[in-house]
Amino acid sequence: MTRITFIGAAREVTGSMHLLQKDNLKILLDCGMQEGKRKESYEHNSHFPFDPSSVSNLILSHAHIDHSGNIPTLIKNGFNGPIYTTSATKDLCNLMLPDSAHVQLRDLEYVNKRRLKQGKALFQPLYTEEEAFEAIKFFKIIEIDEKIDISNDISVEFLNAGHILGSCMMLFTINENGKLIKLAFTGDLGRKNLPMLQNPDKINDIDYLIIESTYGGRDHKDISLAYGRVADVINNAYSRAGKIIVPVFAVERTQEILFVLNKLLIEKKIPAIKIFVDSPLAVAVTELFIKHNECFDREMVYFLNNGKDPFGRELVHYIKTVEESKALNDFNGSCVILSATGMCEAGRILHHLKNNITDNKNSVMIVGYQAENTLGRKLVDGAKKVKIFGDEYDVNAKIEVINEFSGHAGSSALVDFIKNANSQRLKKIFLVHGEPKQQQILITKLNEAGIYNVMNPETGYEKEL
Repeated sequence: MTRITFIGAAREVTGSMHLLQKDNLKILLDCGMQEGKRKESYEHNSHFPFDPSSVSNLILSHAHIDHSGNIPTLIKNGFNGPIYTTSATKDLCNLMLPDSAHVQLRDLEYVNKRRLKQGKALFQPLYTEEEAFEAIKFFKIIEIDEKIDISNDISVEFLNAGHILGSCMMLFTINENGKLIKLAFTGDLGRKNLPMLQNPDKINDIDYLIIESTYGGRDHKDISLAYGRVADVINNAYSRAGKIIVPVFAVERTQEILFVLNKLLIEKKIPAIKIFVDSPLAVAVTELFIKHNECFDREMVYFLNNGKDPFGRELVHYIKTVEESKALNDFNGSCVILSATGMCEAGRILHHLKNNITDNKNSVMIVGYQAENTLGRKLVDGAKKVKIFGDEYDVNAKIEVINEFSGHAGSSALVDFIKNANSQRLKKIFLVHGEPKQQQILITKLNEAGIYNVMNPETGYEKEL
């Protein structure tokens, strides 16, 4: 008997994790970290609703922390099998997992000082940098369009997801008593015609589809419109002698924003403003992008082959040390500060927000998705006061939200993808990695298109295939 159990990113966006089981063989699809309220997230990430030592294999769609970030915890709790992913994803995780451990430790040092004074129990990091590096030893490489046998009855093929560098979709072929069952999992599905990456592949002739639904109820405006929006935000803040604080994910979004800023500077649509990237991880990831040109579209490859730097690295000031980061607090005049993490839940971005959010000269430019209960989401929703490291701050800075950069497929693209996959063979479509409101809008759109075999499973839902 084959069944799938939905464990994480079920009616929510972070913590992607699903368990595929055939007889006694257990295969975990992603092992993401749940983000949100610190105590609740810690409890959730510390405990698995299954025995990690019973899992035979882990297959990883991509390197974002909400898909990969709890792998070291899984291994600490007994997992000892191979982790299959692409070479680009492995290289990214080699940077991102130790960085996640480092960020946890630094943030907890700050928070625990207050808790110690209050006589409260101290928080512990989920894992150390050493444990994160140890986890990389379990990684095994499968490239896009490659197919391998997981067991005598299960094989998996990787297809291009077009979401971030190295991201893949998984296509499983399962032999169930002589009958072949095909199950597809998109991971995070990318958009067509974005800068740098190849477009996502299509999938059809399958029995079951697990598909993300982050923007199930919303379409994105054309990416070209983002250039003008970014220019407006920077020019307006510059006229006020203000700083522009940009929360970014170190992978993909940092590189996209640098690409846009570089172009705007060359075209003289923004002033010659200082640009700082305050994330050691983002610096390393940008170098890694150049290495993995197998992921790029033809335009990007042509760009690189002609000796051009798409990220304008000669124009950007990269911050590596804590001392350099702190020095930005005393920088006089306008500047752009890109800093991680993208949902404002951890890392150096919290310090930049703490020091700049109360000043109405400044702007906070939100360029990525903000999950429920995160600090970034509270800013997007218009909160007048927010807590940072346990202290409350007035939000006087202008909050500018630019959604055009999203690396997730929008509502219409999701409908088109599902239409292409839909056939008499397709028995069930499972919407994951989305908030219920967004999922319900997508379900309605699919119903209007004549597709009714769709549901958004809750955490713990189990389906026999």
